[in-house]
Amino acid sequence: MAERKQKAPTAGKQPTTRKQPVTRAVAKAAATPAPVARIAVRKTYKLYVGGQFPRSESGRTYIVRTPDGAPLANAVRSSKKDLRDAIRTARGAALGWAGKTAMNRGQVLYRVAELMEGRRAQFVDEVAAAEGLSGAAAEAVVDRAIDRWVWYAGWADKISQLFGTVNPVGASYFNFTFPEATGVVGIVAPESSSLLGLVSRLAPAVVGGNAVVALASESRPLPAVTLGEVLATSDVPGGVINILTGLRRELVPILAGHMDVNAIDTWGVPRDMRTAVEEAAIENVKRLARPPRGADERFDWLDDRRAQRPEWIAAFLEMKTVWHPIGM
Repeated sequence: MAERKQKAPTAGKQPTTRKQPVTRAVAKAAATPAPVARIAVRKTYKLYVGGQFPRSESGRTYIVRTPDGAPLANAVRSSKKDLRDAIRTARGAALGWAGKTAMNRGQVLYRVAELMEGRRAQFVDEVAAAEGLSGAAAEAVVDRAIDRWVWYAGWADKISQLFGTVNPVGASYFNFTFPEATGVVGIVAPESSSLLGLVSRLAPAVVGGNAVVALASESRPLPAVTLGEVLATSDVPGGVINILTGLRRELVPILAGHMDVNAIDTWGVPRDMRTAVEEAAIENVKRLARPPRGADERFDWLDDRRAQRPEWIAAFLEMKTVWHPIGM
């Protein structure tokens, strides 16, 4: 069989090879630099006073840690002046809030629940980190905090019917008793519950027409600051609810002794400070709301029968009696 001869290349020419076409996608990928890891924007936690978010006039902060001791964030360490400013702001807002109709106050509190529902995932993450809870347990706490706003909002237009009365009088007079807001209420939030405990003490004071200065949990304050962000975007007038973070032993005596505070909730006051706080409250005859007998740091805020009660609204109300002659 004859062998096939290879054709010699022509002189001066190089053998050619077929080139693969370069697509635009390949070229673009080659020219694109590798992605750089993004640096997350860390949240700055501030106070909530008068509908705004000021820093402390002292510039102080303190480290907030998780239950296992890991640093979580820096919280504002409020000064005595910060507290006095918040009380003055609450006094300025108290009269206007008390003058709103009961139906309007109920609508405003329901709006708070709506906005918390929209930020539910954020609250769940913050409560889980603050209290060392599992995701499911944190969800239960946040859901109950939202529902508690709704529960107290529903009581707004029922307070007068429940606590007011027409008194029988054996004379030519009508005699009526009806509830009125006390004024400015200082709340020392429960230490063990970062969000639900605060809401459970805050809502009954506000629904009755009071303005509030609340000291958040000292060791778990971050969800309370996020609650302030919700309040700022709700219909709650600025100054009606003011939330401060800081050290209780520094702030509680000022709150208890301030002459422009009409009532104080001592639920979160340390046991060794309660006697001194009550003695300071006597100076201007403050109304005093104490924890129920037997309640302690293990109080179950998820228990609706114990943690949401209409008499907690009455604790921050004054009963006004009016006499009116018959026939005039």
